[in-house]
Amino acid sequence: MLPADKQPPAPRWSGSAPVPPPPPRKRAWGESAEPTPVPPSPAEPPEHRTPVDPWAGADTGGWDLPAAELPPLPPTMPYPAAPPARSHPAPPAPPVRSPAPPPAPRPAPPPVAYPVSPPPVAYPAPPPVSRAPVPVRPAPAPPPPPPPPAPPRQRRTKTPPAGPPPGFQAPKGYVPVAVRKRRRWPWVLLLTLACCCGCPAYYGTPMVTQYPASAALPAEVADLRLRDDSRSKETARQLEAEVRKAHWLAEDTFAGVYGTPGGKRVTVFGGTGFRFTPESDAQDEITRLTEQYSLGEAQEVDTGVRGRHERCAVGRVDGDDVVVCTSVDHGSIATAVFTRLSVDDSAALLGTLRDQIVTAKQG
Repeated sequence: MLPADKQPPAPRWSGSAPVPPPPPRKRAWGESAEPTPVPPSPAEPPEHRTPVDPWAGADTGGWDLPAAELPPLPPTMPYPAAPPARSHPAPPAPPVRSPAPPPAPRPAPPPVAYPVSPPPVAYPAPPPVSRAPVPVRPAPAPPPPPPPPAPPRQRRTKTPPAGPPPGFQAPKGYVPVAVRKRRRWPWVLLLTLACCCGCPAYYGTPMVTQYPASAALPAEVADLRLRDDSRSKETARQLEAEVRKAHWLAEDTFAGVYGTPGGKRVTVFGGTGFRFTPESDAQDEITRLTEQYSLGEAQEVDTGVRGRHERCAVGRVDGDDVVVCTSVDHGSIATAVFTRLSVDDSAALLGTLRDQIVTAKQG
């Protein structure tokens, strides 16, 4: 047995002990059943390699290094004396310092013997770890070929009805009757004709029945009598000139003054000629007479005749209340100024007057 000072030192723990393989891990949900291949390990782990002495072959016998000698410091120079002032006596000069002795040289440090590192110890290599062979994962199967394209969709053709079998004989007294197909085009044609002809006939009938027209003032209308005095004639001529000026496309114009024994007075004037928009013409006539008769808001009156429009408004003339009504259709316009009558009575009397004055010409 070797003495204690001759025995080799115990090897230090280097952490290179064999590690047992980990237990098999449970497969997670959705994970492949095939094991994942383990990456290949290096040929020789670093901890299994033989350590190398970095100082092998180097002369490490003497580590005594000579100490560097520092040069002595130069002596300190004295400060020069200040020049004497002219107005003041110079202060006494300071005593002259003696130069400081040079510092003693520093002793060299004693040599230090550094310990020599022991030679590296070769540890036995650990036994090789047996590893299970890694199964080879089979290559994935190639994708199936794409399906062939669908053939183009063909239009379905109607199959003709099957005829009687060969040699078929109809029973006695049977007469074949051909099935007649129902046609719908006459209804479409009738609807088209109704739309094309019915709409123009509906809107064009009032124009045909109301134009052309002629006008003539009768001597008597109900209880009214046409006045023949000079003043009434002058008023009629002035009103007729105003109508011609306001409606310069009129074919004929008329104006007259009627009265009753009770003192009622009716002044009527107007003209004949084609009018495409009688409703707007009636409103324009009331607007034209608003300033002359101080008219208020116009009221629409239902005439009961398609294509004829009437408006009435209340005003004042020479301090007396008057009612002004105008009636316009596609062939004529008639306006009257009434005194001592209500709006409803004035509208009704205007209808009676225009029926006696204006006459539609039947073509």
